[in-house]
Amino acid sequence: MFSTILIANRGEIACRVIRTARRLGIRSIAVFSEADANAMHVRHADEAHFIGAAPARESYLRGDVILDVARRTGAQAIHPGYGFLSENAEFAEACAAAGIAFIGPPAAAIRAMGSKAESKRLMVAAGVPTVPGYHGEDQDDALLAAAAARIGFPVLIKASAGGGGKGMRPVLRAEDFGPELAGARREAQAAFGDQRMLLEKYLQRPRHVEVQVFGDQHGRITHLHTRDCSLQRRHQKVIEEAPAPDLSDALRARLHEAAENAARAVGYTNAGTVEFIVEGDDAFFLEMNTRLQVEHPVTEEITGLDLVEWQLRVAAGEALPAHWPPPAQGHAMEARLYAEDPTQDFRPSVGRLTELVLPHGPIVRVDAGVEAGDAVSSHYDPMIAKLIAFGDTRDAALDGLSAGLDATHVEGLRSNAILLRRLLRDSAFRAGAPDTGHIARHAATLLAPLPPAPDWMLALAVATWCSFADKGSEGAWHANTGFRLFGDAEIALRLSTEGVVHDLLARPRPHGAQVRLGQGPWLEARVRPGGGTVDGVPYTALIDTVIMPEWRVVMGSEVWWLKPLDPYAPASTAATADNRLAAPIPGRVVAVQCAVGDAVTAGQVLVLLEAMKTEIRLTAPRDGKVAAVNCAPGDSVDEGTELVTL
Repeated sequence: MFSTILIANRGEIACRVIRTARRLGIRSIAVFSEADANAMHVRHADEAHFIGAAPARESYLRGDVILDVARRTGAQAIHPGYGFLSENAEFAEACAAAGIAFIGPPAAAIRAMGSKAESKRLMVAAGVPTVPGYHGEDQDDALLAAAAARIGFPVLIKASAGGGGKGMRPVLRAEDFGPELAGARREAQAAFGDQRMLLEKYLQRPRHVEVQVFGDQHGRITHLHTRDCSLQRRHQKVIEEAPAPDLSDALRARLHEAAENAARAVGYTNAGTVEFIVEGDDAFFLEMNTRLQVEHPVTEEITGLDLVEWQLRVAAGEALPAHWPPPAQGHAMEARLYAEDPTQDFRPSVGRLTELVLPHGPIVRVDAGVEAGDAVSSHYDPMIAKLIAFGDTRDAALDGLSAGLDATHVEGLRSNAILLRRLLRDSAFRAGAPDTGHIARHAATLLAPLPPAPDWMLALAVATWCSFADKGSEGAWHANTGFRLFGDAEIALRLSTEGVVHDLLARPRPHGAQVRLGQGPWLEARVRPGGGTVDGVPYTALIDTVIMPEWRVVMGSEVWWLKPLDPYAPASTAATADNRLAAPIPGRVVAVQCAVGDAVTAGQVLVLLEAMKTEIRLTAPRDGKVAAVNCAPGDSVDEGTELVTL
């Protein structure tokens, strides 16, 4: 076994590998960019080394710099994690040339499976079923359009060198093919430096089912059961589970056999995943990820294995146990907690995590790469943590994960926690495995903005805030009765929630307050455990106004954030805000779709911004005329930069 390994990654996967290395007595070497100088993986590793500026191409993608650190620190092996250099055949070859073990498959397997077109040809030769499509080298736009027509719409455009949903566009009509092809090429070039595309028949209600495979250096290849990853947004996974539910024994056996055949076809070693799309009783090869997957914890939970440990053992030359695969026991589910706003087309949210509360205990496992006080950078993936629950049954795992998400609190930026809570309470999902279009099809409820905070909620929140005076002090100065010599004390408050500003007056009372919203009547609000009453009507809600800069109100799967504002500050005019289209986060302008003088309508896409591995569509805030365009394709812009003026 190795005595020292270098982890060529960051965030939660780096912390995950460090955890296993420490348990095995292996010294861990971390690397970090300028943006990650104080990151959790740097704090947890035995040793950490600076490798460059914040952009990944100047740090985590610099294989030469990482290899130099490995040589200087005496690392015998490099674990690439996932993303970055994990599926880079040239880096795997460079490690071998330097006499440093690459904890992953051989370069030839990475290269074969790194091209979706080449992998499809190999799978056909190996007898693995594939989706009808075009995988040729000729990339002429007209030829691709003709191939799409021949396959028959709808078709799916996919980046040949892609992954993670980048450069992937479903096209339902022939007239949309040209613009979508251009957009997919643009995304693929930005993400992979490769514009080559392939086409596939777009299945209407497919499931995304994958098989974990493992191979050793002695020729043994085996599966470690299935996972279902069908709940996706923008073709990226949100909730995963193992084993995949609602599969017949015959189909499950076919998937296991096809996955092992796929791995044998490329002489695979170490951990990998063969992905399939399943519709009814039909299954088609999708792609092979030649690395550890983000969702590997659910496989660990049902097998009792540490997959990172076995990655290390296999890379060190050990053989896989003869009794593998171990039986799958129970059920596991994983939810990916992202810094993004589901109600704003999953717009990434960057900034500092002023508060991060994650569940702990035997029911829910947490794999995180950040802590309270850490920053979520615009340079990398916006994942905050993964929550994994295990149970004897699927329902038990669902209930455990749901309880874990109810105990999760993110402060300082937006997160997708509300979407995850809604999904885990969704009756269709709880009834069985949904297809990959489930979130998009149910967007009206799953992605809907919160309804306006009702008056009773605002009144009860203010009463809760008023009731938390200093109970440990005595005397008139600390009494929370509202007593004044010349009449009731009235406290002016201004709260903002979901873009709406509310002006209120409060008269503190024991156990609550009298609250007036605007020019409305005074409401009698009384606080009780689990909620309270307003004018005698009981309401159930979890209200937290202590410590946090924003107040939180939780009802079921919904969470309202009430932000206290200065009640004496002049209110900004909506007209001024509506004239500006500003960058919501730092990023790079990839396209400008308007010009000075253009008449535009509210919701029309004006600028495409690439940030955090995502192409963000920035739309006109209102109907109007373009007065100024302040950006051009290729520009790097900061948060708040005014891109277009109406």
